[in-house]
Amino acid sequence: MPEKATPQAQAAYDRIHATDEFARLKKAYRGFVVPMTIAFMSWYLLYVLCSNYASGFMDTKVVGNINIALIFGLLQFVTTFGVAYWYAQYSAKHMDPIADALNDEYEQEANR
Repeated sequence: MPEKATPQAQAAYDRIHATDEFARLKKAYRGFVVPMTIAFMSWYLLYVLCSNYASGFMDTKVVGNINIALIFGLLQFVTTFGVAYWYAQYSAKHMDPIADALNDEYEQEANR
């Protein structure tokens, strides 16, 4: 079970939570996650809908026995890893510097 925060740690958290830097961190996070989630879920829904309602299209052979349905399915994996990589790059550039600075402030204040 986690230990209860000390009064200094709670005060540090409350102060940092109210800063403009913390608001920028949340905005940067939401600015990536919300549109990317909508885009990915739309792409996945397209795959599901095409699989259910456009079976003729999905059965179209591309090369040998490889059809569009198989390619779409494999692209779901590629997209997942691509989004994870893109998020890691985005986070390292836009969010980690802010989060690291806020964490340093928190550590200094909480351990006084």
